[in-house]
Amino acid sequence: MAGRFLGLFKPLARFLPEAKPPGRRIGFNQKLLWTALALIIYLIMAEIPLYGLEAGQGLEMSYLRIIFASNRGTLMELGIGPIVTAGLILQLLAGSGMIGVDMSNPEDRGLFTTASKFFSILLTGVQAFAYIIGGVYGALPATTSIVIFIQLLFAGIMIILLDEMIQKGWGIGSGISLFIVAGVAQKVFWDSFGLSVGLADGKSYGAFPAMFQYIGAGEPVFSLNFFHNQTSNQLVPAPYNAFIRPQNLPSLLGFLTTIVVFIVVIYVEGVRVELPVSHADYRGYRGRYPIKLLYVSNLPVIFTSALFANIYFFSQIIWINFNQTNSNFFLNLIGTYSGVAGEQPQPTGGLVYYAIAPRSVLDVILSPERAIIFATLMVVFCIIFSVTWLEVGGLGPSTVAKQLVDSGMHIPGYRRSARPIEMVLKRYIPAVTILGGIVVGLIAAFADFFGVFGTGTGILLSVGIVYQIYQQLMQERVAEMYPAFRRFFGG
Repeated sequence: MAGRFLGLFKPLARFLPEAKPPGRRIGFNQKLLWTALALIIYLIMAEIPLYGLEAGQGLEMSYLRIIFASNRGTLMELGIGPIVTAGLILQLLAGSGMIGVDMSNPEDRGLFTTASKFFSILLTGVQAFAYIIGGVYGALPATTSIVIFIQLLFAGIMIILLDEMIQKGWGIGSGISLFIVAGVAQKVFWDSFGLSVGLADGKSYGAFPAMFQYIGAGEPVFSLNFFHNQTSNQLVPAPYNAFIRPQNLPSLLGFLTTIVVFIVVIYVEGVRVELPVSHADYRGYRGRYPIKLLYVSNLPVIFTSALFANIYFFSQIIWINFNQTNSNFFLNLIGTYSGVAGEQPQPTGGLVYYAIAPRSVLDVILSPERAIIFATLMVVFCIIFSVTWLEVGGLGPSTVAKQLVDSGMHIPGYRRSARPIEMVLKRYIPAVTILGGIVVGLIAAFADFFGVFGTGTGILLSVGIVYQIYQQLMQERVAEMYPAFRRFFGG
C-alpha cells in the first residue's frame, strides 16, 4: 500500500500533463526517429532566446550548465535542473524513511513517479520565480517578468514530457540522459575547435585553433616557467602558452586530460565482481550475476552536482539582494563574491566557494585547501547518495535476492531461498556501492582540476550514458530481429 505522503498525489495524477504510452509496439527504427525528434526539439529550444531579455543576461554557471543541459538566456535556462532537484528531494525523503515507498509495488512506483513530476513542475516555477525576483535578469517590468515566467514554465514542462515520452516506450533510454550527452558533446567540440576571438590571450577560444595561432606567431606551445602575480594573487606562466592559457581557457592540457578521463571511465565501467548462479529448473545451466564497481551507475554524481548547483544558485541570489558588501557574517558563511558592475560575480569564500571546483592546475596550486575540501565534499556526498539509492532504486541485497529467487536462480552450494543469497550479496553490494561512490567522486573532482573539456562530471556521465544507450540499442535490435527474446529484455 502507498504511504500516507505518496497517497496525497493520487488525486493529482489525472490533472498533471502526461505523455501517453504507445498503444502498440514501437519498432526499432520508429524509436530512433522519436528519440531523434526529442533531441532536435531540445536543441532548438536551447537556441531560442527568452523573449524580453537582452543577450547575455542571466547567471553564467557555465560548468554547471553542462551537467544540467541548460543554456543561458534561452528557453533552456533551467534545463533539467528542476527534474534532478525534485529527484534529489524525493530520494532524500525516501532514503531517510520520512516517506514510505515500496519500489516493488506498482502502485507505489506509479505514485512516486507522479510525485516526482509534481515536484519537477513546482520547482520549475519556483526557480523561474527566483530568477526573476532575485534580480538575475536585472530590473524588469511586471509584464516582461510574467512573460519570462510563462516561457520558463512552459519549457520546463516540455522537457518533462519529452523525457517521459522516451521512457514510456516511444524512444530509447531517457530524455534526461540524452540531453546531458548532447550538452557535453557540444561543449567538448566547442572547447576543441571554437573560433571565437577577442579573448585574454588574443587567440581563438578552441584549444586547437589557439595552438596553431601560437605556432604561427612563433610563441611557445609549452612552457614550465611560472611566477606569482601579487596584484591578481594568481600563479601564472611566463609567458602563457597553448598548454596553459589565461583565464582557464581550453588548452592542450585540458584536451589530453579529457582523453585520459575517457579511458579511465571506460575501464571503470567494465570493473565488476561476478557471482556464479545456476537455474533451479534447468540443470547444467550456469551463469554469472555481475556486480559492477559503479553499481548505482552515475546517479550519485548527478545528485551531488544538483546539490552544489543549487548552493551556487541560491547563494548568488542572496548575495545580489542582501549582501553585496560581504558584511553580513551569517550570509558570508553561505557565500561571498567579488566582481565589478556588468561582470559575473566570482565566489571568494563561504560554502559556495568550496562547492565549486578549481578549474585549472594553477588554481589548485594556489588554493590547495579549496581543492582538498571540494574533493572531500564531492566524495562524501557521492557515498551518501550511493548508499541512499540502494533502497530507493530497488538495488539492495534483499531486493536483488528476491528477484533472483523469483526468476528461478540460486547460488551453487547454497539453499534455494532468498536468505542465503541475501547474505552472500551483503558481502559485496554495500562495499562496492561505497567504493563506487568514492571512485566517481574522485574522478569528477580531479578531472575538473585539470580543466577537462565538458567538466569531469560531464565526461563521467556521458561515458556511462552512451554505454547504457548502446546496450539498449543492441537489445532493441536483437528484439526486433528475434521477437522471442523480448521477454528476456523485459519487453
